[in-house]
Amino acid sequence: MSGPTSARASRYTLGDWDGKAAVRARQDDYRLPDDLERQLSSRNWFPPAFIPYIEHPLVIQAGHSVGQRLAANHLVYFLDYTTMLEHRVVNRSVETLVHGELAVPIPRQMKTAALQLYTDEGYHALFSHEVAEQIATFYGIHERPPARRIGRLLEVIQRCPLPNRPLAWFLLGFVSETIIARELLTLTRKTLVSTVYRMLRTHLEDEARHSRYFSEVFSYLWPILDVTQRQLAARLLLEIIALYFEPDMPWLMRSLASVGFDEPASRQIVAGIVLPHAHAARVRSGAVSTLLAMRRAGFFDDDHNRALFCEAGFIDA
Repeated sequence: MSGPTSARASRYTLGDWDGKAAVRARQDDYRLPDDLERQLSSRNWFPPAFIPYIEHPLVIQAGHSVGQRLAANHLVYFLDYTTMLEHRVVNRSVETLVHGELAVPIPRQMKTAALQLYTDEGYHALFSHEVAEQIATFYGIHERPPARRIGRLLEVIQRCPLPNRPLAWFLLGFVSETIIARELLTLTRKTLVSTVYRMLRTHLEDEARHSRYFSEVFSYLWPILDVTQRQLAARLLLEIIALYFEPDMPWLMRSLASVGFDEPASRQIVAGIVLPHAHAARVRSGAVSTLLAMRRAGFFDDDHNRALFCEAGFIDA
């Protein structure tokens, strides 16, 4: 691989990190509010758009408290997943840039921003864990197994030959950090428990900068990968993007069982999630920024790459 011109290096930063990053500029202990019970009468634990199954007639029929408990279960699961994702996947991905594992020239600004991003993710893991612990204590949620997706993502690495693993790690982080669900952009203070709103809003503001950074780094790397590396990256990206939108059905069935739904009822509730085209629809909705970054880098200029993603239903022909 040959290095790109140094003129592009100034792009690869997190901007005013000292003034805007949550770990530098925000002070919040993310304690649950004293009036939590009152807030729960009219606010949600988690944006309903992310947990459409709570709008199922069987859940609505079961009552408001059941819906709130399912949302709390999902939020704790999401925060536990986030804590592990930041540590085990995103920061490991960033290390490939910091420590030269990709065997390409890394501009100074890009490396500095990677170290800043690493710091951000450690803080995100901290406050995600702290909020999850409070909610789990409030509801007595004791069984919190690791999200299935983490194991599936790590399996991608394990299947790669050692020389290809740094590239695979980078791609895991690239996809993770460019997935910004559009529903999060419309969060309002009045619809969520106040602590959860502040936490998600703070996280989202950092992640918007991370998304831009990873998109720029992908555009930097893609032109200098050789043909073999590009072919590998195309296959990996297809698999990784798909994994990020797979539902964790074993966990979801356990969550529904925890509020009293038997297996037949639970399967009715989740039926829409497992419809044949539901997975591709989630990818199209949630990976807009990822696919746009790939397009801008020239990824879809290759007919084979475009055909791969069309066949999967992730893009139009």
